[in-house]
Amino acid sequence: MGQAVIATLIKAGIPKDQISFTRKRSELNDEIIKAYGISARSLAELARESDLIFLAMKPQDLIAILDEIKTNVPAETLIVSLAAGKKTGVIQAALGDKNPVIRVMPNTPMVVGEGVSVISASSNVDPAELEWVRGLLAVGGLAMVIDESLQDAVTSISGSGPAYFFAFIEAMVSAGEKLGISNHDATALAIATIKGAAVMLEESGKSATTLRENVTSPKGVTAEALKVFRERGLDEMVEAAMRAARDRSLELG
Repeated sequence: MGQAVIATLIKAGIPKDQISFTRKRSELNDEIIKAYGISARSLAELARESDLIFLAMKPQDLIAILDEIKTNVPAETLIVSLAAGKKTGVIQAALGDKNPVIRVMPNTPMVVGEGVSVISASSNVDPAELEWVRGLLAVGGLAMVIDESLQDAVTSISGSGPAYFFAFIEAMVSAGEKLGISNHDATALAIATIKGAAVMLEESGKSATTLRENVTSPKGVTAEALKVFRERGLDEMVEAAMRAARDRSLELG
């Protein structure tokens, strides 16, 4: 997600000479420098001199990084964490309860400007700063501010959601191949279908239920397919999967 954030910052008009980064494997810095034209700096330098710090890392690595920077980061520096499950209070405590913290759950389509960023803030974040960060992330797609108590539940929809659709596409392509369609054609058909359905749902103003009913003729082809989904417990399976994602997010916090 780090590169998605960099791309979003640049797209939002932040001058490249005001964007710097660091990464655990410094031998890979040249890749980022060449791709985005920004500079690499040490973690200590970034902590001391940045007005805004994005923390884009695995949640398991977050506390160690916070411990490393806590003596260098000024109290007024705004911290924006993309670490799944990690609450603003945990981050504040690790930094000595001084910094304003914004928690963001993004998803990978941010890379192509069609992402979702769900945002929550600690009580000491200035509302103007929160709106500025929301506007910044909106360049990469939908950016929504919610109460932090809902973050783990929302993660199960938008944070993990792209993987659900990728898995469904995989299943459609596999089934298509078994029905005699080439992998190339089945993939193209599945992608175009799911993309068209999403745009139709967004632009029609109709609910998913209404659109499903409109395309399902009684005793027709689609009705037979949906009957199999229903008999095999699609709704229950999706709910169980989302609860599992929510619960894991809670564990990470």
